[in-house]
Amino acid sequence: MADTPPSQRPPSHARTVGIASAIWGASIFLSRIMGLVREQIIGRTLGASRQADLYFASFTLPDFLNYLLAAGALSIVFIPIFLKYLQAGDQCRGWEAFSVIANFILVVGTLGIALMMIFARPLAEIIAPGFTAPAEIETLVRLMRIILPAQFFHVLGGLLSASLMAQDRHALPAIAPLVYSGCIIAGGLFGAYHPELGAEGFAWGVLAGSILGPFGLPLYGCLRTHMRWFPIFSFKNEDLRRYLVLSLPIMVGFSIVVVDEWIVKNQASYLAAGALSYLQYGRTLMKVPIGVFGMAAGVASYPTISRMVAAGDVVEAYRVLARAVRLMLVAILGAQVCLTLAGFEAVYVIWGLFGSRFTAADAQATSGVLVFLSLGLGGWAAQTVISRGFYALGSTWLPTLVGTGITIAMIPLYVVLRIHFGADGLAVASSMAILVYVFLLGWLQRRRFDREAAERGTSLSGVPGMLSAALRLAGAAAIAIGGGWAIRLALLTVLPGVDAVSLLGRGAVLCGAGLGIYALAARLFGVSELADLATMLTRRLRRKRA
Repeated sequence: MADTPPSQRPPSHARTVGIASAIWGASIFLSRIMGLVREQIIGRTLGASRQADLYFASFTLPDFLNYLLAAGALSIVFIPIFLKYLQAGDQCRGWEAFSVIANFILVVGTLGIALMMIFARPLAEIIAPGFTAPAEIETLVRLMRIILPAQFFHVLGGLLSASLMAQDRHALPAIAPLVYSGCIIAGGLFGAYHPELGAEGFAWGVLAGSILGPFGLPLYGCLRTHMRWFPIFSFKNEDLRRYLVLSLPIMVGFSIVVVDEWIVKNQASYLAAGALSYLQYGRTLMKVPIGVFGMAAGVASYPTISRMVAAGDVVEAYRVLARAVRLMLVAILGAQVCLTLAGFEAVYVIWGLFGSRFTAADAQATSGVLVFLSLGLGGWAAQTVISRGFYALGSTWLPTLVGTGITIAMIPLYVVLRIHFGADGLAVASSMAILVYVFLLGWLQRRRFDREAAERGTSLSGVPGMLSAALRLAGAAAIAIGGGWAIRLALLTVLPGVDAVSLLGRGAVLCGAGLGIYALAARLFGVSELADLATMLTRRLRRKRA
């Protein structure tokens, strides 16, 4: 048989994942940078004030609606449905599946938004019971009613993005969050020149951004791929039923992955003004490495893992998934080292430098919260990849049930730690909850893939898992943080100020020294993924030079 010309060969799984990872990695990195700019403007405009607390709390109800419609899992649930028809060469049936699901979301989403806007006031008293002043409740209700309709466009946009990703068209879905953040920034800048608006400028930016970014860009991309949106709606449709079956556990379950932030905001409403803002600003910084390393790996690898599972190659699917987690943990725990050692410097440069609303005391409180939030950084990043392994197998119930069980068990911990340790206690509870969840989920996933492999006459024997590398990397990170704190104490006597030069100098030295110790300790612990990551980066640099 003649060899297939190179130009006609399909791209390898590694190359497909690599290209998608590069697109999503760049997008999420830029999105997180824009997110920091957005939060910087919020911090400089609202500071760590009650107005900022109310703005952050106003997202809880819209996020709940988004969660009920399984918007966060639309790509996970819909991609396998759509791929089935694409691989069979039946695009028309694929768009029929899209249409019946989109029309269901249209009806349910519109009804949900209408009901929540009508009952926004009593719902506000539930989601943030610590806000009791009438003016605070009035502001919270007004902000929620502006932001709620944005979820309609987020959910439909998620389905449109999933359609593009199933066709390995990642560019427009990846750009959409950048447009979204840009609109929020524009709304905030407008509000900065009109102080009477308070947080409303940001809220209107959220609504405009959801229309133009998450909805508008994927819609344009789908239209270019000859999308067809049929006026069909039937609960008898097998694709809608499959979507509902796979989404149901996500809709009705309350996994710690989503509910953690709701619990933190609920409990933080009982604390002094600014506490909720400290937690939110700290979480914003933490989300940068989670997005760049965790979400990029999960989003990029999921279509490939799904194809492998569909083809019956579950051993290779697990190998790809486990390696993605290990490589991601190398980077994410390095980020934890930097955030822990240079958190104050990062916080003050972003929110306090050249500003007056966010003080050095605010930066100190935020960086203290960030240290405890960062304890769970590896768990937050790993779950974005591990959960997709279950979804590729068509198992959405198990991750949700495990997450819901941990949520119920951990709620008393949030309350007790909030009472005794305030915002720091809530950060510790958050980290403990996600680490328990991800360790249990990773163990269950190995068992599930092993069982699937056995049913196909193969085995995961000899396939490296995730736990050993995770523990060795955590040990290396702990050593780096311990050594870095000693360096920090000495450095503060040399560069004690909060001017730009002192902040950037301390941050660079602390992050560089911490990463050096981390890399050395990881190598001594025999973490092979460190060398693999270095090799991958070297190859990419050589390709760019060539």
